[in-house]
Amino acid sequence: MTGRLLRRLLATGLVLSLVGCQASAVTTASPSGSPRQTGRPSPTPTSTPTATPTFEPTPTPTPTPTPVTGIALLDGMAVEPARAQRLPLAVMIDDNVAARPQHGFNAASIVYQAPADGGEDRYMLIFQENDAAKIGPVRSGRPYFIRWAAEYRAAFGHYGGDQKAQAYSWVNNGKLIFDVDALVGAGAAYKRDSSRKAPHNAYTNSDTFRSVAERRGAPKTIVTGLGSRLFADDLPADQRPSSGSINVPYNRGASTYTYDHATNSYLRSIAGKAHVDPLDGKRVTARNVVVLFMRQSVDPESEPGYRRPVLDQIGSGRAIVFRDGKVIEGKWVKTSDSDLTRFYDPSGREISLVRGRIFIQVVATGTKVTWKAG
Repeated sequence: MTGRLLRRLLATGLVLSLVGCQASAVTTASPSGSPRQTGRPSPTPTSTPTATPTFEPTPTPTPTPTPVTGIALLDGMAVEPARAQRLPLAVMIDDNVAARPQHGFNAASIVYQAPADGGEDRYMLIFQENDAAKIGPVRSGRPYFIRWAAEYRAAFGHYGGDQKAQAYSWVNNGKLIFDVDALVGAGAAYKRDSSRKAPHNAYTNSDTFRSVAERRGAPKTIVTGLGSRLFADDLPADQRPSSGSINVPYNRGASTYTYDHATNSYLRSIAGKAHVDPLDGKRVTARNVVVLFMRQSVDPESEPGYRRPVLDQIGSGRAIVFRDGKVIEGKWVKTSDSDLTRFYDPSGREISLVRGRIFIQVVATGTKVTWKAG
């Protein structure tokens, strides 16, 4: 062999040897179809790295906005600002036995009860922040009720009145009151209930009444610059008595109250029976009961053929204020027709009332009002 041939053979063998080495690393299929490794084992596969979890930041809760409230001028209750500013509605209510039960008491802010002619008495319900779907029966006005309505520059609702009441309403309409007289252009505010006999069957509701009053020139909101009474939060329960009662006599049955410690309110009864408002089916309650003693006389000139009562409501007189189950004896003061009647203790300080409905019970001087403290 020549050197040149030998070198070719060596080169060829080297190539074959290299090819055999590469072939021994090829993966072949086994009879079962599963892959098997021949020659050198395959390197262990590298595991897939686990992803690092990401965390979303916890959202900061949006604080609930504190509701904006106003304080109702008439009874000191915290209410929506729009309701706190509404024009008061003062409506005359019948208290003849045939008129009972009357509607609307539990929606009123202030309730007046006072003597009327014929040995009867009448109510005046004053509404501000609350509405009532039925109010009545509505009856005629009297001058002293109009003067109380004037304290709040209220829309005054009534079904006519005696000559002096009518004249007073006409002169002061748009000034001290906003007259809503069923017999003088405001009949749309009232309707008759056929289930009752006239004259104890005229009714209104707060929505219709407000609408008619506004059409007749009354403002939507309370007149600015009016005086207001002082209001305070309830006494703590451990400072209030456990019970108590009040008795205010009237010719058609006494108005009585039983103090309820749990609610710090007075449960009302008439002529010995629980006073229930058919509008909501609930017992009528007061948070404050104020008794005003006024000199009562008869006006022989009020109207031909009638002897209408007169109450000396301008000036001052004895007052008893019941609140928080306690009794404060003092005096009332009213300086003019338009001035607010205020209540003072024996030291001359104005008496504050608890927030909520006020019943003002007006009786003739000398009337025997009794009470018991628990």
